[in-house]
Amino acid sequence: MPVLDLEHLAAIELPSTDEEIWRYSRIADLDLGAYRPTDHVPQVSGPIEFVEISGATADLFPDETPDVFAGLNRSAPAQIRIVVPAGTVVDETISITHTIGADGCLVCPRLVVEVGADSQVTIIERFVSSSEGPALVLPVLQLRADQAARVNYLAINELNQTTWAIGNQQAVGLRDSTTLLATVALGGDYARVRTDARLSGKGGSTRQVALYFAGGTQMHDFRTIQDHDAPHTHSDLLFKGAVQDHAASVYTGLIKIREHARGTAAFQTNRNLTLSEGAWAESVPNLEIYTNDVKCSHASTVGPIDEEQRFYLESRGIRPEIAERLVVLGFFDEVLSQLPAAGLAEGLRARVAAKLNIGEAAS
Repeated sequence: MPVLDLEHLAAIELPSTDEEIWRYSRIADLDLGAYRPTDHVPQVSGPIEFVEISGATADLFPDETPDVFAGLNRSAPAQIRIVVPAGTVVDETISITHTIGADGCLVCPRLVVEVGADSQVTIIERFVSSSEGPALVLPVLQLRADQAARVNYLAINELNQTTWAIGNQQAVGLRDSTTLLATVALGGDYARVRTDARLSGKGGSTRQVALYFAGGTQMHDFRTIQDHDAPHTHSDLLFKGAVQDHAASVYTGLIKIREHARGTAAFQTNRNLTLSEGAWAESVPNLEIYTNDVKCSHASTVGPIDEEQRFYLESRGIRPEIAERLVVLGFFDEVLSQLPAAGLAEGLRARVAAKLNIGEAAS
């Protein structure tokens, strides 16, 4: 049985939108008392010799708890642990699927990834609903890439539109390591992911990419930290989102470069399309730099489809609704092309196209 219980939940003090990290969020709408802790068993495929599913909680960052929801996750000990020994190249993707019940359950999936020196692995973690109905998912990812390790991680959110998901990702890369953290978010009612990506070894690099598309009254919420804690490190972030109907999205990102992180290069880009008058998107990039010997940039845009692109397509006989779909799909292709599992791109592209059709039918 889970350690987390109803009495424990009743004592939890939730964060407030008065806190900057929760600004613009829908956290005030969450009623923890509406959910009950539930056992959860994920499905794993691929080279399972590197995977352990256990009831003992490993914690790569015991002194770091990003928020109360990461703390709740720690109270529910069932987890998946992936350990790749030094010098090992895992050719086949490790896939993890979390099928979430839709009867008011609360589940806390936890994935701990430890990749040894000069090793390589690709991991896909998918979150889906078993049926329509409410649920609360509090996932945590903890990842450590040792010297010269190469790690690709992709999270796919295909939850139903009455499920809440509040996730935390913590990653650290050591000397000359390379980490890709990718996200595709299509599902959920309110879906939030906070990512803390720290580079703690000289020459380490991290890349973050995300595609998110919200319709109806959905809200997608992303908070990212690119933390440079060593010299000559590199980070790059590209998040692209679209909102339609009465949906909303929030992106707030921070590039943090510490005093000793000389020679660092860090880039952050967030682009958003608003496809309906009732939809809105917020984008807040930030820089916190404590040394001069760096290269940094951040950029964000929020707005409708480029009318010149639309006109170009319509002038060649393409109907307006098809022209809009082509522009949106082209907008997302830059992210889809960077996902670590190339074979998934076409299926995800079809999911985006289907969601556009739903939006057109509802308008």
